Amino acid sequence: MATITKRFFNLRSVYSSSSLFNPSPLPPILHTHTHSCSSSSSPRTKTPLEKQFETWIQHLKPGFTPSDVDRALKAQSDPDLALDIFRWTAQQRSYKHTHLTYLTIIKQLIAGRRYQQAETLVEEVIAGACDSNIPLYNSIIRFCCGRKFLFNRAFDVYKKMLTSEDCKPNLETYSLLFNSLLRRFNKLHVCYVYLHAVRSLTKQMKASGVIPDAFVLNMIIKAYSKCLELDEAIRVFREMGLYGCEPNAYSYSYIAKGLCEKGRVNQGFGFYKEMRVKCLVPSTSTYVIIVCSLALERRFEDAIEVMFDMLSNSRSPDHLTYKTVLEGLCREGRADEAFELLDECKKRDIYMNEKMYNTLLNGLHFVCRE
Repeated sequence: MATITKRFFNLRSVYSSSSLFNPSPLPPILHTHTHSCSSSSSPRTKTPLEKQFETWIQHLKPGFTPSDVDRALKAQSDPDLALDIFRWTAQQRSYKHTHLTYLTIIKQLIAGRRYQQAETLVEEVIAGACDSNIPLYNSIIRFCCGRKFLFNRAFDVYKKMLTSEDCKPNLETYSLLFNSLLRRFNKLHVCYVYLHAVRSLTKQMKASGVIPDAFVLNMIIKAYSKCLELDEAIRVFREMGLYGCEPNAYSYSYIAKGLCEKGRVNQGFGFYKEMRVKCLVPSTSTYVIIVCSLALERRFEDAIEVMFDMLSNSRSPDHLTYKTVLEGLCREGRADEAFELLDECKKRDIYMNEKMYNTLLNGLHFVCRE
């Protein structure tokens, strides 16, 4: 046992993977061993974590397998202790970690917020430390997509999967990558930078024979719509049936919103009416864009109809939406209708407080005096 402990602590000094022991020039057990050689005093009492480590090492009988190590790792609630066991077993003769043990330890480190240690193991896997495995690679991609500076590493893993013999990307892989790309579509000029990646990923997915689901197809539609590439978005929308998918509220909302932003308001309004026939409810942002677009084109009856529909579905217009419709009516010489509409909206909108009402009312009086 003394030999095992000594070998483990030599390893700890290299990896510094946990906080099992107090820092010192030599690990505490080695201090104890040195002291006991020169005097007859009893060794210090081991900490609970030291005892836990030794207990689990003793449980791993000679000739232990990756399955044995996997069970030992899963039994640990302390990610540092799990990593110590993982590192110690890696140093034993005739043993090599597999995708099974790497997947378990990486998940435990992520759950325990030991991100730096997890990154180290990810690099080992990418370098070929274990056999390839789809769940392992997808877990790594998920981790990398969630870390700002590891975004490109996720695509390195994806490329590794593309070139592998038996570990090709699956639907989960593409879902993770599309979702990661879409999170970067926050500004129009940035959208175009990542749209090329979305196009390439879509082609590779089709070429590999992976059948997309509604979630993935909606992300592709959203990418095109955000970049105002509406013809491409509508093409994907029309293809959903070919993959056995039915367009849902997200599919319609992305396209209706994008068409209105593009200036194709009538077409966007058409998608809105089609989705309402199917009892699909648009998102709040989609409602707002449609209402404002119709009002700006002086189609006030349609705008008011959509706004009332919005309120009936517990979606509340913001101040700018109300202002666009109400002041637009005033400028068209329909001031009485505007004041009546404001009072009606106050009755229907449970979220309209006195401050917003008075602000809108003052705005109407000001416009009417112009």
